[in-house]
Amino acid sequence: MSLNIAISSAVSSLLAIEKQLAVASANVSNATVNGYTAKSVTLETQVTNGGGSGVDVAAITSSVNKYLLKDILSATTAAGADSTTSDYYTSLQNLLGEVSDSTSGSDLSSQLTKLSTALQNLEATPDDVSLKNQVVNDLDDLAANLRSTSNGIQDLRTQADQEIGDKVTEVNSALDNINDLNKQIALAKSRGESTADLEDQRNTALQTIAGDMNVSSYTDSNDQLHIFTAGNQALLNGTVVNHLSHSAASSISDGVVYSGSSGTGISGIYVAGTDITSQITGGNIGALIDMRDNTLVKAQDELDNLASGLSSAVNAVTNQGSASPPPSSLTGTTTVAATDAISPASGTTLRVALTDSSGKITSYQDVDLSSATSVQDVLDSLNAISGVTASITDGHLAISNSSGGGVAISTLSGTVGGTDVSSYFGLNDVVTGGSSAQTFSVRSDLLSNSSLLSTGKLSQSATLTVGDTAIGASDASIVTSLYNTLTSSNNFAAAGWLGSTSTSFSSYAANLISDIATRSSNATSDATASAASLNTLTTSFSNQSGVNTDEQTALISQLQSYYAASAQVISTANAMFTSLINAVAS
Repeated sequence: MSLNIAISSAVSSLLAIEKQLAVASANVSNATVNGYTAKSVTLETQVTNGGGSGVDVAAITSSVNKYLLKDILSATTAAGADSTTSDYYTSLQNLLGEVSDSTSGSDLSSQLTKLSTALQNLEATPDDVSLKNQVVNDLDDLAANLRSTSNGIQDLRTQADQEIGDKVTEVNSALDNINDLNKQIALAKSRGESTADLEDQRNTALQTIAGDMNVSSYTDSNDQLHIFTAGNQALLNGTVVNHLSHSAASSISDGVVYSGSSGTGISGIYVAGTDITSQITGGNIGALIDMRDNTLVKAQDELDNLASGLSSAVNAVTNQGSASPPPSSLTGTTTVAATDAISPASGTTLRVALTDSSGKITSYQDVDLSSATSVQDVLDSLNAISGVTASITDGHLAISNSSGGGVAISTLSGTVGGTDVSSYFGLNDVVTGGSSAQTFSVRSDLLSNSSLLSTGKLSQSATLTVGDTAIGASDASIVTSLYNTLTSSNNFAAAGWLGSTSTSFSSYAANLISDIATRSSNATSDATASAASLNTLTTSFSNQSGVNTDEQTALISQLQSYYAASAQVISTANAMFTSLINAVAS
């Protein structure tokens, strides 16, 4: 009986050691696998007829600190958000460039300084064609940069929206994976099998979701994992998976933001028909939403503020003057119809001067517009002037010299719509589409002929002398005003992160660029810090629950010795059994 117990104990020991060796070997093999925790074998005494007869494997388990795991999930959410925020700020900073100390820089501030220098040079000789070309080209370069930067910001917003779609797909895949693992864990438990490896895989999938969005979760008494949004919307409840849905936009335009309705062209993120966009404030998706609807919108607002302010200031100056010699026609940029009502101030008077091709005055007339009630009345008054043709062409007021010479105008007194007549109709605008950076452009005819740039003013004296030059070759009053407007302090309304201020256009652009650079640097620091915090937690988790290969290797060696000892017990017992049989037989 004792010999049987010895053999039974040795055999059970061999089986238990084999299982321990398998688990230890698996630990070593999976030591570098993300989320894998060290497994250990729990043994129990094998009892036969009330007495010990060996050992059995009771369970294969791993030791996981649930509180530390919860901290890791929170840190993963923060790290995901900070990393995405940092990446987008870096892209935004690259779009804007860095402020240069010279006029050779490609940033907006340097380009504005370069434009000011070109105007200063033109001021000395306003009839110099090459200097006019330089002014127009510098302004066009600035306009191209404004449009390019604006388009780049909208491209980043579109990219963020499309990445939201990618992350939604990733979350849905992880939810399906966890649901499947829940089922496998339930089945394994019903069979009395270990669920430790399955739980590791489930924790890893949950960490993927946490990296993409802030969620809450708990494990019920049946060891089934349930997951909810911050607003308590179920993503995985029991065996029911509620997938996220999002339709990524192919492109997003300036001024378009998500406002809780997909009618804007930007889709929300839905779960079971409920819009959960506002509930996602963390992780990659939370950061992408914030970039798309907040950060990049503020950057665009600052850029638009610069563009609209510059457009208004430049056009306000150039509409006070005329090119030298004056052009044969003036076409406004403001969209009007003949039936549009207007309300000129009392005493509003417009001077219209006609010139020959060299710019010498051939005739002029002062027109009283104070009684006009519609654009048609303005047309009638202009067409009553000998040699003048006025019409609405493609929705814009056009005034031309019917003899082919030049035409110049000046508001002697009064206003229309609170401004001078030329500004009201945009007859001498230099910039078009200046309400936003995305449409900011230099007038097309000016790009092909820089001599159309306003440089001086038509005289407002009581009388003009026929034969005199309408705009003197040395008259640089408009050029001087443009230079002063660019370099002097201008009032900027609050936009984006920048508060209201009074400064030059170049300084405002520099402030815009510097502010983004500072925010980008802070975002990088935050991403570094949150990544370090997550690394500290995962290291602590690894130290507590991960695989120590040295310990596992030593354990394997020790188990091999135990195995050899148990095998020797069986061998000795077999020899004794054989001897006993031989003795009985003899």
